[in-house]
Amino acid sequence: MYSVLRSYGLNGLTGFAVAVEADISGGLPAFSLVGLPDSAVRESGDRVRAAVKNLGFQWPDRHITVNLAPADVRKTGPVYDLPLLLAVLTSSGQLEAPPQDTAFLGELALDGALRPVSGVLPMALAAAADGVRALYVPAENAAEAAEAGGDAMKVYPARTAREVVDALRGLSPIAPTVSIPFDPAESWNNAPDLADVMGQPLARRAMVIAAAGGHNVLLIGAPGTGKSMLARRLPGILPPLSREEAVETTKIYSIAGQLPKGRGLITHRPFRSPHHSASAASLAGGGANFRPGECSLADCGVLFLDELPEFSRESLEVLRQPLEDGQITVSRAAGSATYPSRFQLVAAMNPCKCGYYGHPTRACTCSPNAVRQYRSRVSGPLLDRIDLCVEMDPVAFDELHASSPAESSAALRQQVLKARQIQSRRYAAPGFEGVRCNAQLTAGQVRRICRMTPGAEQLLRASYDALGLSARAHDRILRVARTVADLAGKQLLDEDSVLEALQYRAQEKVDLTF
Repeated sequence: MYSVLRSYGLNGLTGFAVAVEADISGGLPAFSLVGLPDSAVRESGDRVRAAVKNLGFQWPDRHITVNLAPADVRKTGPVYDLPLLLAVLTSSGQLEAPPQDTAFLGELALDGALRPVSGVLPMALAAAADGVRALYVPAENAAEAAEAGGDAMKVYPARTAREVVDALRGLSPIAPTVSIPFDPAESWNNAPDLADVMGQPLARRAMVIAAAGGHNVLLIGAPGTGKSMLARRLPGILPPLSREEAVETTKIYSIAGQLPKGRGLITHRPFRSPHHSASAASLAGGGANFRPGECSLADCGVLFLDELPEFSRESLEVLRQPLEDGQITVSRAAGSATYPSRFQLVAAMNPCKCGYYGHPTRACTCSPNAVRQYRSRVSGPLLDRIDLCVEMDPVAFDELHASSPAESSAALRQQVLKARQIQSRRYAAPGFEGVRCNAQLTAGQVRRICRMTPGAEQLLRASYDALGLSARAHDRILRVARTVADLAGKQLLDEDSVLEALQYRAQEKVDLTF
């Protein structure tokens, strides 16, 4: 007998339909699985055989052939265990064929229990788009799958394959999962507060500008000046995730297998802080199954690189494409996958190897050549993609014991949200598709948006020649100036806006002359 069930697989960030076909014919008992399966899929035959017997069903004592169509696309992971078991039961006459608008996902334990799998949200989104009305998934994956269903597709959580069989037979129906209400503002409740950072008014101002315009930041200072504290508090003043951003972020974490159990959509902006020993592959992503890397896991959030010069040159150069394009394409012999990587880069570094070059009270033990060599580990092209650079001085004793508290994240967040609302209205016009903040403006859009007063234009012209700015640096200065003007509620970029943007230039602060 022949049967076919619907399931889904993953190709990069998107799901695709897989038809699980089973045929039982005469001949010697055997189990054959075809359709370009990987090792995890091939091993599913043994798991399914044990689960069938332990659930009290009869394993067919004949020749079983299972095909995963389309046969020219590689199938990965244990997600096909459940539909494979049901296909065998249907072909052997132990179960009526499920409705055609029903799909199944899930890994089997040997006793028939269902274990969670990775990438359920993108597969559920594909199922909903294909007209699937009922989707059976492991109970721990139900919350994320329910976010894709809406009113058209019901998501049924199951803890064992027996529950699925009984539900299909009508013996014991499963209650569909209800999606969790989306409230991204709750992410601010657990975010560390900027009021904890004492002193550093210039760096605090830079973080507000970065949050308001989506700009990249480099913090330079001696150990203990508060670089890491500032970086970890940036998500607390960023605007909340939109539902579209939350779905995109959740898809990435679901594929990577890092979504918390029983969680629906991610509501907080990611904050990723890889160690400086991280390889280029761990930042970019890849591997046999094309897992997303740190660049993609930080999508819609913050990628914090502490001790920036300690990262290998190869790892840092990986950042250049995602910083410019907002996405990264991982290519291997088995194929390629493109993941979104629109993140804010926050980097921190010491001024030299010992950390005390230019310190007012502690002597630096590095030679001029050692300082130059340490700073040269950060390439010029990467610095050219950083909008804001701040040199942080040691915090004075009186600042640590000031009677008046520093501005809190809640107060600074209001400034950021006001500036983002201005940008949201501006970029709702035709010609700005995909632009959410000033940092995402293209070169052509910068010319349209960043109108200057005559004095500001003259100032930028003089700086362009004196500093030897590149065309990319010129546009980034205008983007930062646009954000400064938005925070001040100004329509045109005046001299103050351009001057403040120029003082954050990274190239001149990292390059040293002796």
